[in-house]
Amino acid sequence: MTRLAALLFGLLMLAACGSKPRAPDWQMNAHDALQRSQAAYLKGDARVEAAEFETARRELAATGQVALVARAELTRCAAKVASLVFEACEAFERLRADAPAAERAYADYLQGRIAPPEIALLPAHHRAVASAGAAAVASIEDPLARLVAAGVLMQTGQASPQVLDTAVDTASQQGWRRPLLAWLGVQLRRAEGAGAAQDAERLRRRIALVGGTR
Repeated sequence: MTRLAALLFGLLMLAACGSKPRAPDWQMNAHDALQRSQAAYLKGDARVEAAEFETARRELAATGQVALVARAELTRCAAKVASLVFEACEAFERLRADAPAAERAYADYLQGRIAPPEIALLPAHHRAVASAGAAAVASIEDPLARLVAAGVLMQTGQASPQVLDTAVDTASQQGWRRPLLAWLGVQLRRAEGAGAAQDAERLRRRIALVGGTR
């Protein structure tokens, strides 16, 4: 889970920690749907991801709290960056004018265009990546945040071979098929470009295994 997702889930569950009053149903509904949505995306199940995210967003939108909806949209876009899907986070952009400054900074970071004054608004591990680059990726404890950081570096042309290795290992350890295939694909293209025939063939076999090709 990214730090942003953890913050959102923490806000959703805050009321559930007390003995009374009872937390509103929307908090648990949104929390559970967001978790299922994110898990489905990383496994490569687009249908379930879309349905679960729509449920979560509907619950959050019912509160009228722009910050919650904005964070949810950013967690969705972050999972795409982790999977090397680089596209505008359009749903967040429609909320940008009313979103908190930290969310605007994170959105810019995901797009690879973070401005120096905004770096201080990022979660600590992403501040390190925005400042130090590839050297900071491996030290990020959260697996998804690590993949997001690697994706940002890939988008900005700063992903070293070590970053690629870290991303592949992270996705593999978590069993996240979608990002694993994406990062293996990058390694394959680099091996082919370098004329490393044996490495390329090994990567093709691994991609076939992950993709379910017999």
